[in-house]
Amino acid sequence: MKLFAALGATLVAAAVLGVLGWGLAHPPAAPVARIGSAAPSVTFELLDGGSVSLAAYRGRPVVVNFWATWCADCKKEAPALAAAAGTRPDVAFLGLLYQDSLSAARAYASVAGPYAYPIGYSEDAGTAFGVQSNPETYFLDARGVVRAIAIGPMTQGQLATDLGMVSA
Repeated sequence: MKLFAALGATLVAAAVLGVLGWGLAHPPAAPVARIGSAAPSVTFELLDGGSVSLAAYRGRPVVVNFWATWCADCKKEAPALAAAAGTRPDVAFLGLLYQDSLSAARAYASVAGPYAYPIGYSEDAGTAFGVQSNPETYFLDARGVVRAIAIGPMTQGQLATDLGMVSA
């Protein structure tokens, strides 16, 4: 009986050490875009053709919303983002597809109607920003510094508060 207890304890200890060793060798990806840091420099393909760099928006506040056509929470927050984009011409709004494709976005637009602001795709943008899931929204000031990050669907109130942080 003591032999089985000792063997069991040894196996548990080995498993714990194995998990700890794996964790040290594979640390979690830390978000690159942090509040107070410069937003990553990314270039993306636009839904309607062409490409543009996030740096091209420098000089005015930018709201970068990572979303996907299959994401229910993204669809929930879309009306608030569209309304804000329509009433805030001083702020550039940009939708970047994450874990989705431009072809899916084009098909979605053909059913749901045109988008209220530019939609783009970059294979590297989600990684560069450190996006964990859809939707995630980054609020950049006119210098390209991240001033707020919203994870999950936003309400109009939260959107207004975060917009106030970049357009002051």
